[in-house]
Formats: sequence, C-alpha cells, structure tokens
Amino acid sequence: MSTEQQGLVVHPPGEQPGVESWSAIADTFAGRVHVEWDQEAPVTPLGQLAFFIDYLKQAGLFDAWVADCPLWLTSPNAPTKRDLLGTVLLSVLAGHWRYAHITSLRCDPVNPSLLGMRKAMSEDSVRRNLEKIDEAKGLAWLQNHLDYTTTPLLGEPWVLDMDSTIKPLYGHQEGAEVGYNPHKPGRPSHCYHTYMLSSLRLVLRVDALPGNEHNVARATKGLWALLDHLGPGRRPTLLRGDKSWGIEPVMARAEQEGLAYLFRLRMTANVKRSLQRVMRQSDWKDAGQACPCEGGGLARQGNQPAAGGLEPAPPHHPAAPQAGPRPGHRRSHDRRATAADLHRGRA
Repeated sequence: MSTEQQGLVVHPPGEQPGVESWSAIADTFAGRVHVEWDQEAPVTPLGQLAFFIDYLKQAGLFDAWVADCPLWLTSPNAPTKRDLLGTVLLSVLAGHWRYAHITSLRCDPVNPSLLGMRKAMSEDSVRRNLEKIDEAKGLAWLQNHLDYTTTPLLGEPWVLDMDSTIKPLYGHQEGAEVGYNPHKPGRPSHCYHTYMLSSLRLVLRVDALPGNEHNVARATKGLWALLDHLGPGRRPTLLRGDKSWGIEPVMARAEQEGLAYLFRLRMTANVKRSLQRVMRQSDWKDAGQACPCEGGGLARQGNQPAAGGLEPAPPHHPAAPQAGPRPGHRRSHDRRATAADLHRGRA
C-alpha cells in the first residue's frame, strides 16, 4: 500500500535570492541624485541618507532650522552656519557621541554636498562656535523647532512617559558630580530627566542635571514647565512614571491641575502591612475586566485620599489598621506566606 502526496510546497534548494539591483531618485540640496544598490559593495551606515535629506528639503525643516539659529559670525574666515549645523546634524545621524568623532566626517566627500554644505567642519571649530550661542536663545530656538514637529500630534489623547537616566562621565565635563550611579559607583555623572510621548516614543523635553540631582524632586520644575508650555489644549491624558515619581508633591500638584497619573507603588513597610491585611479579607469586588479589588484601599502619604478612587479604609472596616505585633513577636504562618508572595511579585 502506497500513499501519494501531491501539492506539497517545499523550500527551494540553495540560498535566499539576492536583492534585486535597482535605482531610486532623491531630490537633495545638490540636485537630483540617482541612488543605486550594488550587491558586492561594502555596506555603509549612511547609504540611505540621501532620502532623509530629500525629506528635509521638501519639508523645509533644515533651511528653517539653520536660518533661525541665534548665531552671527562676522569674521571673513568664519564658517557659515550651514556648514556648522550641517556638520552637527551629520554627526548625530552617524551615531557619534563625542566631539572627537566628528573628524571621521571630513573623509566623506558625498553627504556634506547633499546638504548644500561646502565642507565638514573640524571638531574644534564646531565646539568653539557652538559656545557662542546664548544659552537662553539657543534653548528657545531648539524648542521652537521641536514643537513644530510634535505639537500637531498632541491634539489627540496621549500619555506622557517620564524617566530618568544616569550617564557616567569620564574626564572633566561641566556639571559632572558624584551621585547615585548604579553601574559605576563613585564615578561622576549626569542625570537626564526625559519626557516622552508614549505611543510614538518622541522626546518632548530633556533636562540634563548634575549627577547629584537625580532625585525626582529636582525634576518636577522641568515637568511643570513643559506642561505650562504645552497649554491646556495639548496636555496629556495621563502622567506615567516609575515608583520614584510617586511622591506627595508630584501627586498633589497633578490632582490640583486635574491630571490623571499612574505611578508604580512604593513598597514601604506601611504598604506591605496594608496589603497583607486586605489580602486576608473576603470582601473583594469585581473591578471589571476580570480584575478583583478590595473595598477599602491604600492611603497616600499624609493619610490623604489616593488617586483613582482609592480611599483610606474607614475605622470600622475589616481592613482598617489594627494594633501591630509586639517587637520581636514571631509572625504567623499566614503573614509569612503573604510576605513570600509579595517578594515573588516584586521579583
């Protein structure tokens, strides 16, 4: 007895077919250029930069950014603003993070001309001329052009993500201070407090502070400055952050401004004891989407009502605070099991 199999699709023998050779046209500041793919040529990280330059030209973003730069150089030997800012732009797109890396751009004879530049500047020239830009005017210039690209998106409901990043520093850099540094303890650092449009991961503001100002209390000034700058019509629907943002000044100000917030709960001793009490109760209610909730809730700092309808438990409620065990008293089996569950949940 034999079985005949028909219509089976098998993988064709051999390797995957190569990418077809084809060309495209990009309209750059140097004119229209034809981009061709060569299968045998080495890969370059800036091979498709011509298409991004085409986008910058058609949208008028690069010309407007250069024209509004608050930098005026009068020396006949001074570089043009286009060469200066174009060098910075190419360096950022190439993934550089130090001024010294700019030197590699001077060997590129193609991309600078596509941006309408005469030549790429040296790292020393870029550093000296950027220092001549007034700080206040420079921040306003950059924020204005950042708003031009992000403000039209803020008319829809959106979530503001807040995060802090520690950047270790080496050598002598302005603002380098020794502070909280989990990766390089004792190493001077900067702390970047970043505010992003959550769904698109677009950065709306970054506050670069010394390493010893990593605490969120130092970042609240930048948060409220950003919200005031956006105005009431473009404010986020929700503020979202980790447990470091769940402090009384932030929550109280958000409630005063009428902003909803979602912060990770700090697992303090009082919070652990409250969770242990309510987990032993049987009066759980359906909160929707198959999520149970307890009728009482957790109190915020200062025993004030918590956000989102979580109120402190009344005195007669079973989850109300009770007299704790005496010092040195051994915890019961139930409390040990609850503590173990909490530990596993946090891990």
